[in-house]
Amino acid sequence: MVRAAGTFGRSGPHDFILLRASAIILGLYTIFLLSFMVAADEITYAVWTNFFAGLGVKLFTMLALTAVLIHGWIGTWQVLTDYVKIAGLRAFLQFVFSVSLIIVWLAGLLVVWPVEGV
Repeated sequence: MVRAAGTFGRSGPHDFILLRASAIILGLYTIFLLSFMVAADEITYAVWTNFFAGLGVKLFTMLALTAVLIHGWIGTWQVLTDYVKIAGLRAFLQFVFSVSLIIVWLAGLLVVWPVEGV
């Protein structure tokens, strides 16, 4: 079995499962947010802040951001491996995308957890 250092999972089948699981989480999170937006009479700063002040919403948001990280990491590795044949360029691009995904996850952590409600 081939093990690639650039993948998030341990093998191809493991990456396949991680991609599908992260896609399901992202789909559920999208439905969750859309249902909140449809159900809310008016979305103001106070309503939005109070919504994200709940522990469940914070945990679900962090789970969704983790799913973005995993999905993006594996997807980027697969696309770059297939289409960028120059090893140095591929390594640089993978590094840039990986750091960007980690920054997005950390920014989400810093934005979501300090929310306390109005």
